[in-house]
Amino acid sequence: MKKDWHPEKEDFDRLLKWLDPDPEKAAQMYEKMRHNLIKLLSKRGCHLSEDLADEAFNRVMRRLRNAPDGIPGSQAAYLTTVTKNLYLEYIAEYGSMDPLPDPDHSTLSSVKFGSPGDSDDREFDCLEECLAKLPPESRKLILDYYCGNKRAKIDNRKKIAGQWGLSFNALRIRAHRIRDSLRPCMDDCLKRTSDR
Repeated sequence: MKKDWHPEKEDFDRLLKWLDPDPEKAAQMYEKMRHNLIKLLSKRGCHLSEDLADEAFNRVMRRLRNAPDGIPGSQAAYLTTVTKNLYLEYIAEYGSMDPLPDPDHSTLSSVKFGSPGDSDDREFDCLEECLAKLPPESRKLILDYYCGNKRAKIDNRKKIAGQWGLSFNALRIRAHRIRDSLRPCMDDCLKRTSDR
């Protein structure tokens, strides 16, 4: 996916005007559409849903530069079509990734959610249950992210960032978001199993 074009303020203003002449409504529409695109991509297991949603808007802004009268038709339908095309590019680029390994306790033991030393079978079972609920790409990323120790872990994370086309910092943020999405599931599972 080519992402070498960056919009300027005028491009964003033009996009907002295309969405709605009222700046307040246009800003609300932009936020709602972006949220919906991220949700759509996430449901399909896309680990770059936020990036792809932003790139969809960038492509529309680039097109609006050459369309002084705007793009005819429904804004939502046009954005959805652009996003679907981006998703197909994403599948072509990332679809050839290795399949997910079966999770094992040696990999899972390095993921910390509870207090230090709290690694009983119940916690491992809950972690496996919650990991299974993640989209495959997110599960692979978080399991790979926590593999290794010390220097090997750092080298591994650099390799992962390169494989996923992310900067090292973007990889850390992504792993943090996945970890945050696992917390409620872990808390709920541990509560359920402790009530038994």
